[in-house]
Amino acid sequence: QVQLVESGGGLVQAGGSLRLSCAASGRIFSSAAMGWFRQAPGKEREFVARISRSGDSTYYADSVKGRFTISRDNAKNTVYLQMNSLKPEDTAVYYCAADQYYSGRLYNPAEYDYWGQGTQVTVSS
Repeated sequence: QVQLVESGGGLVQAGGSLRLSCAASGRIFSSAAMGWFRQAPGKEREFVARISRSGDSTYYADSVKGRFTISRDNAKNTVYLQMNSLKPEDTAVYYCAADQYYSGRLYNPAEYDYWGQGTQVTVSS
């Protein structure tokens, strides 16, 4: 059984920064690509960022490119999302997810096999 636990969410003013963490239990972490998604009220869950198993490749949604950075520490079974220059439209519940069985749908939530419970990020204007 794989568990993903996010932390680091909170309330921040526009222009501020937060760092989200996602700790994974189980033995799949180093063999899984990891992603971050977010879901705002009344909206569909959307892709934010993804990092390959080794950490060599990263992918970002256009809306966060240049502001957010995804990274991972395989020794600590943890993936991070550094969020800078936050905007009110970044307000959402942020979820981390693990993709163990790659099928090419990098930006599709259906690609991912395991999900955390989510952490709330609120950016005030």
